[in-house]
Amino acid sequence: MSARLPSWAWVTGLTTGAIAVVAVLAVQADQGTKPTAATSRPSASATADAKPSAEPREKKPVAVPADSGTGRRIVYSLDQKRVWLVDASDAARRSFTVWPGTVSPDPGAYTIGTRTEATTGSDGVAVEHIVYFAAKSGVSVAFSNAVDGSSPPPAAPDARTGGIRVTKADGQALWTFGTAGTPVRVVE
Repeated sequence: MSARLPSWAWVTGLTTGAIAVVAVLAVQADQGTKPTAATSRPSASATADAKPSAEPREKKPVAVPADSGTGRRIVYSLDQKRVWLVDASDAARRSFTVWPGTVSPDPGAYTIGTRTEATTGSDGVAVEHIVYFAAKSGVSVAFSNAVDGSSPPPAAPDARTGGIRVTKADGQALWTFGTAGTPVRVVE
């Protein structure tokens, strides 16, 4: 005759397992990683000058530029075409590459002013999570993402666009982090 486990033992075991899985997923979410069945590898078609993509995230975090100030802020590097969301303890909470427009803000300190949930970009694409922080030569500069998640096509040489396009997931994170009054530091 085999021994039977009481129902409370099964419930306790299943609950403990579920808590462990949730804890692992929470740690991965906090670190910006996604659970996958296999490790992502670059494809053979990847090139050094490839456009930014949502997949895969960098294995080694890119350091926040030293000349980007302190405290809670958004840091935008013109040269690296990269944004960091930095918390009050100066830790980068998220970092991602971007597709800049043809009009870039000058290096310096800005703050987020207007935010718009959705509109049509100057390229005719439906965009959302628009976070305005600068203007240059009459062109507003803002972060946004395409509603359909697409990357922007190359701008015409004579186009004057200040939209800095990000992926859909990064746009949501930036929208949540970048409330009105949040400092933005633009560095080379």
